Amino acid sequence: MPALVSIIPSAHLAEVRYEIRGALTRRARELEAAGLDIIKLNIGNPGRYGFEAPAHLRNAIAGHLRDSEAYGHEQGLEVAREAIAAQQRARGARGVEPERIFIGNGVSELIDLSLRALLHPGDEVLLPSPDYPLWSAATILNGGQPRYYRCLAENGHLPDPDEVESLITPRTRALVLINPNNPTGAVYPRTLLERLVAIAVRHRLLLLCDEIYDEILYDDATFQPLAEVAGELPCLSFGGLSKVHRACGYRVGWMSLSGNPVRSASYRDAMQLLAALRLCANVTAQWAVIPALQDAPTIGTLTAPGGRLHEARRAVLQGVAASRYLDLVTPDGALYAFPQVRADHFPAFDDEAFALRLLEQESVLIVPGSSFNVPGSHHFRLTLLPAPAQLSEVFARIERVLAQMASEQPQRSAAAVA
Repeated sequence: MPALVSIIPSAHLAEVRYEIRGALTRRARELEAAGLDIIKLNIGNPGRYGFEAPAHLRNAIAGHLRDSEAYGHEQGLEVAREAIAAQQRARGARGVEPERIFIGNGVSELIDLSLRALLHPGDEVLLPSPDYPLWSAATILNGGQPRYYRCLAENGHLPDPDEVESLITPRTRALVLINPNNPTGAVYPRTLLERLVAIAVRHRLLLLCDEIYDEILYDDATFQPLAEVAGELPCLSFGGLSKVHRACGYRVGWMSLSGNPVRSASYRDAMQLLAALRLCANVTAQWAVIPALQDAPTIGTLTAPGGRLHEARRAVLQGVAASRYLDLVTPDGALYAFPQVRADHFPAFDDEAFALRLLEQESVLIVPGSSFNVPGSHHFRLTLLPAPAQLSEVFARIERVLAQMASEQPQRSAAAVA
């Protein structure tokens, strides 16, 4: 009998990371199996925290079960695409018609599809650091090279347009924005978007904007759709049901191709080919798109003062303010906070070691900042979805771990402290 040989995975995966569901999550499952109660702050999954999709979305699905048993159009149900196109046009997007809308099994599938249709081997994509790591993974797996522009805390986690432009080479094909931002909660002002669009115009870049959190805004924050600013420049805008409508498990996302149709006609056809190869997206859940976009919005009661998300955010802000070791740029949107452990207390901070220690000592699961392609990170991400009281308890546990870590550090000299 021949000797067994190990199966070698694809070399493409060597640079791919997704620690949001990675080694720390596997360790958390082991601890749960041993009987521990883990507070999971690693994933923006509303249904796991008691949030429910609006009833009118469920009713739309239930009323169309018999209409969902055959394969659908490769780009999605026409009535759903018409609703998405109408929303995009109402937001100022140009050139948007149902044939330029693609519905997928979540935005995740469409990110991969859009980059697969675009990239030649070695092409470069400008990505934010921190990024949502699926963007990096999809770029690498489709033969591209990520080039990261920094979104530093000292700049409110907003990009510097001059730095973005300095990274462009003859191989750069696209500029990716995430607004409102995951993981930082930053919301991009129109003036910044105008400067970034001008860069894309000068260098003939495709714009791709992940806008899945478009209506999750706090206090006076305002969402500016990129497509309206982009005008005739080709722009892909991504949205879906998972966050604003608390329906992650429906796996319904969409992307809208705006701008001059002539410039992007071949690219649109390439995406249609790839969409056809996967036959179609889940038909059943697509019936929820129409009421989601046409009926009264439901997220505002959660994000307004007194709403659960707003109060969870308040608990995070209070926890950071009370900490000796943490700083935070206040998140203006999305479902996350991205606190920073102060470098003056921990100059040689290891975010992964901290996250593991927090998990094993205090049963709290977070995501290290380095998981979002931030080198030398002092950050970590946590979701705002738990109840405010639980988040207050989380920060008490974080403070205990950081205090223990601080006590274990070598004492610095008075001169060094000065």
